[in-house]
Amino acid sequence: MAEKVKPQAEEPQEVNPFLDATRKVLLAGIGAVALAQEEIEKFIGQLIERGEIAEKDGKKLLKEVKDKRKKGTEKAEDEVTKRVETVLDRMNVPSKSDIDALSKKISELSKKVDELKKE
Repeated sequence: MAEKVKPQAEEPQEVNPFLDATRKVLLAGIGAVALAQEEIEKFIGQLIERGEIAEKDGKKLLKEVKDKRKKGTEKAEDEVTKRVETVLDRMNVPSKSDIDALSKKISELSKKVDELKKE
């Protein structure tokens, strides 16, 4: 059975500037979305309090906004994923599936080598 290689904790990890920048942008986007959601809920709550819309209509409106935001978020996530994959492909960075396939091949070859050593 092939042994798994464990990363050593003492080795400092290099920070990929592209990944770091992407992480910051995504976290800022998440924060903005959360803030916007709070503001929407507050605004609809005020409309209900002032009697400008019925509570039932306010709940329906809030649900519609959440559903639309969710669809927009999913679409944005898909677009970001595609763009990141394109950039990584241009940089010749192997994907997780590429690494997994290589790991599987290495395990198979290790088993064969071990079997040959026994003979």
